[in-house]
Amino acid sequence: MKRVLIICLFCFSLLSLSAQSVVMVEQGQKISIRGLSMPSALVVWASGSNGMVAKSLDGGNTFRWMRVEGYARRDFRDIEAFDSSTAIIMAIDTPAHILKTTDGGLTWEKVFDDTRPGMFLDAMDFSGNNGVVIGDPINGKTFMAVSSDKGDSWKPIETIDKMMDGEAFFASSGSNIKLLGTNRNAKTLFVSGGMQSRLFFNGKAINLPLQSGRSSTGANGLALHPNQQQGIIIGGDFANDKRSDSAILLFSLYPQATFNYPLTPLSGYKSAVVYLSKSTVLACGTSGVDLSVDGGLNWKNISNIGFHVAVSSPDGRYAIMAGGNGRIAKLLL
Repeated sequence: MKRVLIICLFCFSLLSLSAQSVVMVEQGQKISIRGLSMPSALVVWASGSNGMVAKSLDGGNTFRWMRVEGYARRDFRDIEAFDSSTAIIMAIDTPAHILKTTDGGLTWEKVFDDTRPGMFLDAMDFSGNNGVVIGDPINGKTFMAVSSDKGDSWKPIETIDKMMDGEAFFASSGSNIKLLGTNRNAKTLFVSGGMQSRLFFNGKAINLPLQSGRSSTGANGLALHPNQQQGIIIGGDFANDKRSDSAILLFSLYPQATFNYPLTPLSGYKSAVVYLSKSTVLACGTSGVDLSVDGGLNWKNISNIGFHVAVSSPDGRYAIMAGGNGRIAKLLL
């Protein structure tokens, strides 16, 4: 009887996976989209190259594009939104800028800039009013700045994280750093890539058994389980995106950080991963879209269309993905 039950559950999982469909919403624009944020079930913000930002007020079915005045040549690799009026975007390269709008994108105020040579911002995250931005190493140490007022102001902080030669952070999906907790003592959790891939948490840097040894390898992003105690790290080699070994890790933070490989791996390199529920997880990259219905233990490729970034609706009923050529799609559950 137990064996029959396991077989039935397995068949049900396969049927659930095969029933998912990726529906294209937009494509064809000369924009590479790597920033997505969904503060409510209806509001979606996107950011990308050529100074472009987009907003949807109908759950990602339609988008209105806008170019940020004076930033037509900048690449906004990450965006964090609080509602339909308030959002923060990050212009990555020297000079590094962070801009904020409170009028739905009509105007943008510069709230942070850094003109030092080598400055390159990679990702942001917010928890309540508190925010953090991470950047490539400056003088051999991780660059980080924090905000306690919803991004109105930013303060660079001195980090103790010494980076190894050839180690940095990928600005591929704005998802390689997370804030745990909502108060000023919120902990940061982030992952690096390149010649060496590591996880940084609680003052420790832990080597990750992911693809490494090249500037294109390593961790690209992470997602936290709803319990905030475990999650998934994804990456691989974006220069060889069909290579599927050592491109994903399941991790637990407590009582100490531990890592495991899934039973069935991803189909290749992925740059973003999101939980839609405690058990349903989506991962996307240039190699396509994969889905798991058992918390990341087993993965199935459901689309060969490439995307850079993904975000889940607050109710977990669907996901929005975006990538090159202005491509935006929905995964309906």
